[in-house]
Amino acid sequence: MTRNTIRIIIVLATLIFIGLVSTQIVWVKKAYTITEEQVHHEIEVALTNVVEEIRTHGGDSSFIVDPIKEVSPNFYRIQISEELQPYYLESLLKTELLNSELNFDFQFSIYNCFNDSVVFSKTVLNEADAALTEPKEAPTVKWDDDGHYFSVFFPTLNYEVLSEMRFWLASSFMLLVVLTFFSYVINVILKQKRLSEIKNDFINNMTHELKTPISTIALSSDVLLKPGIELQPERIKAFAQIIKSENQRLQTQVERVLQIARLDKDEIELEKSTINIHEVIELAIPSIEMNFGEQQIEISTSLKAKSTNIVGDEMHITNIFFNLLDNAAKYGGVPPRIEVSTKSDDAGVYIAVKDNGAGISKEFQKEIFEKFYRIPTGDVHDVKGFGLGLHYVKTITEAHNGKVKLKSKPGSGSTFEVFLPYGTDIVK
Repeated sequence: MTRNTIRIIIVLATLIFIGLVSTQIVWVKKAYTITEEQVHHEIEVALTNVVEEIRTHGGDSSFIVDPIKEVSPNFYRIQISEELQPYYLESLLKTELLNSELNFDFQFSIYNCFNDSVVFSKTVLNEADAALTEPKEAPTVKWDDDGHYFSVFFPTLNYEVLSEMRFWLASSFMLLVVLTFFSYVINVILKQKRLSEIKNDFINNMTHELKTPISTIALSSDVLLKPGIELQPERIKAFAQIIKSENQRLQTQVERVLQIARLDKDEIELEKSTINIHEVIELAIPSIEMNFGEQQIEISTSLKAKSTNIVGDEMHITNIFFNLLDNAAKYGGVPPRIEVSTKSDDAGVYIAVKDNGAGISKEFQKEIFEKFYRIPTGDVHDVKGFGLGLHYVKTITEAHNGKVKLKSKPGSGSTFEVFLPYGTDIVK
């Protein structure tokens, strides 16, 4: 499956799920509105039945127009024609609400029209909420008409409406689970696709890196096996040197892979000692110049760190700078120009390696330190390698409680800055 095909599938699936989520949100809102209206209607019917029961019980033939007023979505004021006994009203409210299957918590209050005050108020909890602490208080209402009133407040009405929507909430949860699972699967597919590409790139690079020295060793060996070669000691020495050099190159490549494998398994133990950073850098620079043979490399230094001693593993610290310099030489301009600078503060030493290469765009910068990762565009394809150097730098730096960061933009080269803390028990 090609990258474009995967992208098309992801885009189409994303659009479909956006549509599903949008539709679900619309229907859940509509369902909530309908359920809320239904509950409010049932409450008003139950309260109307209470008013009718009060009139019938009291033998009152008078008629009050619209006795029930919804003050707020969960608070009702009911006008009646006579005084009420609190326990009688409580019994009526319980009966009518239960008959309408509205087993809600409620608070009722009775108003005295003669002294303009609430003379009785009580909260009635259903069995499930009987052990709850003090319920929410009803809002304050201005009783602006003469007459007899009582009010009913439902503190948990919004929750009760939601509980009536179990199906919609369950279906929304299932949709969320499906979306999460889908996102996870897509993420796994993309990771596997990326790992497959990295693996193929790594195998191709390793094949090339190992094939060249093996071929050179084979050719040199053939020359040494030719009749009469023993009469040419200078040629024997030259080809023996080639075999030794290529063998060393093979060992270096294999060791790089094995080092990363050991790092991933936490099998490398750092042998720490006091190291002078400037001395390590000065040793690494000639090694790089020799490694690139006749290729011209310009390396300048600005070593301004005042405190240069740290506690660390000398071999691995040296390899950090060797990898950074090697990377700068490979991906620098023509000719490669490398600037190495240092500075220090109370926490540790900062080492920067700057090249004059093509630079690295932001989309690749966050992945540049990943194992086996190599930038798939530009001149990077012309440079052979395993994609292990920067991963090694990051791993070893962090093993020393340090940090490494990249500053780069296309056309302006790249700067890798390594921070290494001093550590303990050293003389600055």
